Amino acid sequence: MAKKLTTAVATALVLLSTGCSKQSTPESSTEMVAAKTQQKPNLIVLYVDDLGYGDVGAYGAKGVETPNIDKLAAGGVMFTDAHSSSATCTPSRYSLLTGEHGFRNDAAILPGDAPLLIRPGKKTLPSLLKQQGYATAVVGKWHLGLGNGSVDWNTDVKPGPLEIGFDYSFLLPATGDRVPTVYLENHNVVNLDKNDPITVSYHEKVGNKPTGLTHPELLKYPADLEHSETIVNGISRMGSMTGGEKALWKDEEFADIFTEKAVNFIRANKNQPFFLFHSYHDIHVPRMPHERFKGKSSMGPRGDAIVQMDWISGEIVKELERLGIDDNTMIVFTSDNGPVLHDGYFDQAKELVGDHKPGGVYRGGKYGAYEGATRVPTIVYWKGKIQPTESDALISQMDLYASFAKLINAPLAEGEAQDSNDFLDVFMGKSHTAREYLIEESVGTTSLRYKNWKLIEKASKIPDWIADKKMDVGFSDKPQLFDLSNDAGEQNNIAAEHPELVKQLQQKIQDIKQNGY
Repeated sequence: MAKKLTTAVATALVLLSTGCSKQSTPESSTEMVAAKTQQKPNLIVLYVDDLGYGDVGAYGAKGVETPNIDKLAAGGVMFTDAHSSSATCTPSRYSLLTGEHGFRNDAAILPGDAPLLIRPGKKTLPSLLKQQGYATAVVGKWHLGLGNGSVDWNTDVKPGPLEIGFDYSFLLPATGDRVPTVYLENHNVVNLDKNDPITVSYHEKVGNKPTGLTHPELLKYPADLEHSETIVNGISRMGSMTGGEKALWKDEEFADIFTEKAVNFIRANKNQPFFLFHSYHDIHVPRMPHERFKGKSSMGPRGDAIVQMDWISGEIVKELERLGIDDNTMIVFTSDNGPVLHDGYFDQAKELVGDHKPGGVYRGGKYGAYEGATRVPTIVYWKGKIQPTESDALISQMDLYASFAKLINAPLAEGEAQDSNDFLDVFMGKSHTAREYLIEESVGTTSLRYKNWKLIEKASKIPDWIADKKMDVGFSDKPQLFDLSNDAGEQNNIAAEHPELVKQLQQKIQDIKQNGY
């Protein structure tokens, strides 16, 4: 197995940021030359939410078109066995930014008022890149907690992204279906009126805003009990909130606002190396695409949100092309976990899915243990540097940390990114051999991939909220073993036929948890 770089001497190339520009092209030939002669590559991670393996055209989508993503796939490395570390968003985001499994920090789906999960001082991908002269930014959904608990949204909200390596952040503080329903730029709520302070509670009702239970007639579409508290913009959310009226977001504006912030960051830093973690809200619930995307698929809001997500991706690439820096920018397109149709809101995602298979040939999706939970569309594109290819290498998003470090010749300290491996040649399409073993986390159990074998450990207890959702999550009171080479849909449990292999793989899971890969 490839080892991460720990001793190479790092070379820093630090150029001054020019500040936000309103121009869509370099302002002079001198700036163009500066951009062209930049040595270290820009790094962009386009991190989509709840996008399944089969949800884009290049991976077989039906009922929706994704020309911008398909273009990346046609011009880069298209992975068929790439994984998020977890079947849910918080652990996956934690793993991508730290290079270690979420279980090492008890990472789980966080409530809207959770403290910052990645504590200041923890080595992260953005802090590594910042040390190497990169400008760093996160734009979009965060869901990694903020502050130290009991956040006062009317003052500086910290620690947050700026305390763990990002120079700039523009966030949904938690998720679209949780309060507070405001944008947070760096440390402060955007457009907050100090005379209308925000109060948020996940324990009791605050203020007199209508809820989904008391005023269902105000809803754009209905929701389950979990998502039936404070109504904002015609959508009931989790949690109770009052105040901050001028700061409230409109869901339909997410695509334009987040894209503008991402593009402005790129423009401001076109003459120095930058890292952009563009964390989409789409296609997470509530799915409320802009009016211009409605009806663009045959699958209702979920399909239309995929179209919107594709547009966002295209706008980022077009900006790189306009600035003349697309040939010095590596783009990674992927998702935080597998697909989910009904996840709290009744938006007809199940009824309108038609012949489309969100997880492709793979069973299951978000929350669960089957392959569809973590096997996600993953594309690496770098104009002129990567030759188009399809790769069946078993690889994880955690491996981006060590691979980016290798790319820019940055050393990793002992213990840093302990679950990440340098597979730069794999991400560049030069090799198709990556991991032999990979743990897949879910909310109820742990799975292990070993080549084409897949072991799902027995689940000690299925969480009640998962049982209530009646999803195909793959939790059982017995171990399950599948041979994915002839059973990609995980239909035939052959654990009883291979007891020694089951025992070996169970022991391997414990070894990895204790000692790493």
